[in-house]
Amino acid sequence: QVQVVESGGCLVQPGGSLRLSCAASGFTFSTYAMRWYRQAPGKERELVAAISNNSGWMKNYADFVKGRFTITRDNAANTVYLQMNSLKSEDTAVYYCNRWPPADWGQGTQVTVSS
Repeated sequence: QVQVVESGGCLVQPGGSLRLSCAASGFTFSTYAMRWYRQAPGKERELVAAISNNSGWMKNYADFVKGRFTITRDNAANTVYLQMNSLKSEDTAVYYCNRWPPADWGQGTQVTVSS
């Protein structure tokens, strides 16, 4: 059964940092590109960052996180990470990961940026 479990979200002050983790199972992780998305209240889910399969040499970021967020992967641990720095209030959202092509969505992890 394909499954992703996101973790690491919490309440953080503006300007702070967080690292999200996404543990995957049920498929050959290294052969899939992986993506992080987010959904803020009342808004559509949006793509945040993507990383290619295998070595993960190719990475892409939404303009609104470029220079602040970094996506990485550890194929030995079947895990993809999202390092988030210089957080802003507008980064508040539930963050999800998924493979590409996508499988079922996980529960996500809540990130709240507030003083």
